[in-house]
Order: sequence, then C-alpha cells, then structure tokens
Amino acid sequence: MSATKFDMVIQGGGPVGLACAAWCLQKFPQAKIVLLDRNPADDADLAAADSRGIALSHGSKLLLDTINAWPTECADIHRVHVSQAGRFGRALMTREELGQDALGHIVRYRDIHLTLRKALRAIQTKSSNFIWEHIDGQADTSNIQAQCVVHAEGGLFKTQDWVESGRDYEQSALVGLVEVENAAPHQAWERFTSEGPLAVLPSHYGPNILNLVWCGTPSSSQARLALSDAEFLKSLQDEFGSRIGQFLKIQDRRLYELGLNYRKEITQGNEVWIGNAAQTLHPVAGQGLNLGLRDAYLLAEKLSALFSKPDDQKTPLAIENTLQDYAQSRKLDRSATIGLTDFMARIFTSNLLPIVIGRGLALSALQWLPPIKTALARQMMFGRR
Repeated sequence: MSATKFDMVIQGGGPVGLACAAWCLQKFPQAKIVLLDRNPADDADLAAADSRGIALSHGSKLLLDTINAWPTECADIHRVHVSQAGRFGRALMTREELGQDALGHIVRYRDIHLTLRKALRAIQTKSSNFIWEHIDGQADTSNIQAQCVVHAEGGLFKTQDWVESGRDYEQSALVGLVEVENAAPHQAWERFTSEGPLAVLPSHYGPNILNLVWCGTPSSSQARLALSDAEFLKSLQDEFGSRIGQFLKIQDRRLYELGLNYRKEITQGNEVWIGNAAQTLHPVAGQGLNLGLRDAYLLAEKLSALFSKPDDQKTPLAIENTLQDYAQSRKLDRSATIGLTDFMARIFTSNLLPIVIGRGLALSALQWLPPIKTALARQMMFGRR
C-alpha cells in the first residue's frame, strides 16, 4: 500500500470492525477509510470457522437491518425461563409482555461475520476511497497515516494482549450443540447451578437441536469435555433436569475461559477502542457483541459527521473532542452493561446461603413485579440510552 493519508484506520475485521466501517461508509460514502483485517480474503476459508451460538438482542437486529447485515439463518427467542437448580425462585419473560417480535436471537458467530463481510462489500461499491486490506501478523502498516485510529481487534479473554481492569471468574464455558427430546420452539432456558449458569438456547437447526452453554470451574469443565458422549449427556441431564425431556446427542464441544477485561478510558488522543478491544464480558447475560455493535454504531455516527465537514474543520483538536464526546455518550450504557453482567456472573456462582436465598427472592420479584422485569429486559434488548 502506497503512503496515503486516511480519515481513519479501523484495526480489526471481526463483526464490530466490519459493522463500524459499514455504518461509517453508509453515512458518508466518500470517507477515506482503511480496514486492516487479519482474516483471509476468501469467505470459503471462514465457512467452517467458529460455529458457537452468539446472542444478539432485538436492538442489534434493528441496527444491523440498516446495513442489510442480518443473517438469514438465526433462531428467535420468544420466551426465557430463568431458575436456580435445586432452589426456589424462577422467572419467565415473554415477547408478549414487552410487545416485541422477539426477546433476542441466536446466530452462529461465523454467520454474523460472513453476513457483515457481504454487507460491507455491497456498501464498498459506492465508496471509492475505502480500502479493505487483508494482512497477516508480519504486514508492514507503518506507511498508513490516519487522522483517527479505531481499535476493534477484539479477542477472547486471556488471548488479548491487554489487561487493564476486571477479574478472572475462574470459570470456563463449555459450548456445543445438543439434541433434546421435547423442546418448545423459540424457548430459552437459563439454570443457575452451584458452579455457574447453564443455558440451553434455540438454534436455526430446528426446535430439538439447541445451543448449549455450560459454565463451570476450569477443572470441572475440562473433565466434562473429556467425558464420552453418553457420560456427558447423563451429567447434563442430572444438572438440568427433565423440563425438556431427555438429552439425546451432543456435538462440537469446546471450551472458552471466562473473565472480564475493560478499559477505564476508551479514548486517548486520536485513538478509540470499541467492542472486545474496549470490554470483554462474561456470557451470562449475552451482552458482549450487542454492546460492541452499539459502540460501533454510535462511533460511526460521530466520526462520519466530523469527516463529512470541510478539511479545515477536521483538526486534531476536533477529532479528539469528537472522540471524547463519543466516550461520554457511551459511559452510561457501558457502565450499566458491564456492571450488570459482572454482578450476575458473581452473584449466581455464590453458594452462601444468604445469597442463595436472595437470588430466589430476586427471581421471584422479577416474576411478580412486571415493571422491574420490563426494565431489565429492555436493558438487555436495547442498552441504556
């Protein structure tokens, strides 16, 4: 790449980086943007990649629809049943209570990734100043000059090259696809066990093939990973119970370590961090990618408005002020989502009797006090605005 001065460089070609580029170009097609993507250029190389189910809120669907980036293969959630294993307290949330088409959606990671790549290519045809550079770890990017640097590298907990604030939950998530005997369509289940949350979620494969997310201690999770299929299914049945009949098959078991990383300051000079580059969350509330997409959308609004102005108004001070304004506008949503997720990750793994009783009371309160349940559900679906 010859030396060129860009409005912005976006580092990271995962869903958040792709979405940020797409929204910037949609709002200002003449923007001079370079996207540095460590993924291969050929979609076929990603077709067999990460197949874990990712929770996307209805708010994220509305955002992605604006750039025609909603995957065709997804599973809608109409009802969520939350309970404690072996303890009192349960809550049921339904789409009818909130007057929404769905409470959320489950999409394979690779599907959202590939759909966003396709959407960005479509937008790229009208954006002659946009460069999509596929790079490897040794690529020389020193000749890229950009007025604004957007970090969207993402990554998973313990694979990231930064740790600023947060905690290690000393948990791992075992994910896979499980076939069950008698699942209700569009139903999600979350059971809080003595080791952490156990979620059984819809998939686009059909009502009886569900996404499994089973959180536990690293040693327990590793032991479960090593079990035969029959032993694993028996262990899962014992922990979850018989609400959806027998667990019949399990496939594609994998482990992910869980923790919280978050940057206290998400801007510095002309640099800004979004998505997992700004915060990595526990999956208990399914908020990680949703928060990242809200980051990307609002940042695109701020930056496209700035870079569409005459050159003499795009000063370093104007860029720094714009990023500080972005950070301030994200403060409430970030702190609420990080705080809620961290609270749930910790409170639902404690086995102290007062906390166990408190959890049961809290779940009962959700069920019998609709305003509280509605407020919580809307935070999950749309974030704090």
